[in-house]
Amino acid sequence: MTGIRLAVGIVALEFAAAVTGFVASTLLPVVAADLDARDDLGLLIAGSTLGLFVALPLASRVLARIGPRGTLAAGMTAYLGGLLLAALSRTAWTFALGQFSAGLASGLLAVFGISSAIRHLDDRLRIRVVAASSAMWIVPALVGPAVTLGLEHLVGWRWTLLLPVPFVLFGRLLVVRAARGSLSAEDAPRPLLRTLTVPLGAACVVFSMGHWPVALAGAAITVVGMIAILPAGTARLRPGTPAALGAMVLFAIGYFGADSLITVLLTSEYQVSLGQAAIVLSAAPLGWAVTSLVATKFSFPAVGLSLTAAGTAVVAFGGSFPVALVAWAVAGIGVGLAYPSLYIRATTANSTGLTAAELATAVITAECVGQLLGRAVGGSLSSSGPGLLASYALFAAALAAAAIAARSS
Repeated sequence: MTGIRLAVGIVALEFAAAVTGFVASTLLPVVAADLDARDDLGLLIAGSTLGLFVALPLASRVLARIGPRGTLAAGMTAYLGGLLLAALSRTAWTFALGQFSAGLASGLLAVFGISSAIRHLDDRLRIRVVAASSAMWIVPALVGPAVTLGLEHLVGWRWTLLLPVPFVLFGRLLVVRAARGSLSAEDAPRPLLRTLTVPLGAACVVFSMGHWPVALAGAAITVVGMIAILPAGTARLRPGTPAALGAMVLFAIGYFGADSLITVLLTSEYQVSLGQAAIVLSAAPLGWAVTSLVATKFSFPAVGLSLTAAGTAVVAFGGSFPVALVAWAVAGIGVGLAYPSLYIRATTANSTGLTAAELATAVITAECVGQLLGRAVGGSLSSSGPGLLASYALFAAALAAAAIAARSS
């Protein structure tokens, strides 16, 4: 029964993540314009992921000290306070600080929930949870951008930013209640200094302000930190779980980086209306969700990631609304073909000897490092000389590399 309750909580939390993602991406051009932050896109899009990563080495320590209820209270306080600060912000820095606090709150519970899922859900139920979680993006993909734009016109972007709050509260409460008894001795605290190397490097990229030596040094620090905290063999794409984790990193760099900037790309580079850009934004998650539902028994990670790489490249250089819509839908279909199988491979110990907590830590780290690098580097490139098109070339290359890595997973 614990497994079923936990599965429901994870799926509900994925719905909350979908709502949060669509609200943030749809509002990005409006927020950037209102805060006069077109040259600070890295600040606007990387704050929450930086907060998440800073929280990861602290999560086990907080849980051990104040327990699940205290962690839930602290996390919800940080989340609500951060979102309110972002909604009241007058500068890009204040907005980023609010997003950082909200990301910090998410990280406090991330390892706890996923490690509990690995312990309590067998592979068959886990892949169903992955498919159901993907399905949670369907309704937000269909109505999320339209609702977000409608609310933005009615009450402004600041109030609209608070739309995900009830969904996040509900999902977090379900997961903590279902998994509160599963904290065990194997949940050892993560290495603090090594883990914090990753957000430190990403912060250097975000705050480089066009100084490329600083940005390159930050990216190098992030990669070194990632190699230090991920399982041995990940950087070399050793066959099995390490290669799957490496593919997850590269996938997250390319897909989440492209997704975070797509409304800005279409509205600024190709003069597409915000409404049309929001429709394109929905295409990939919708394709991902529907494909995941029908492809649970199939395994095409390399083929799927190749499709996503091609779709991402066409979005950037297609130059029109119809082309971008079709290309981004194809990119989402590719993720739907690849992600469920890749996720299961990345959270299966095989011969690595990793515990559930270590697997949870590894898969969260892989996705978060990828998201952080994608958003930080993409935002930095987009706000300076090379521009958005250079960012999308990088994203497509990362996805192509992920397809190659997936062959060894």
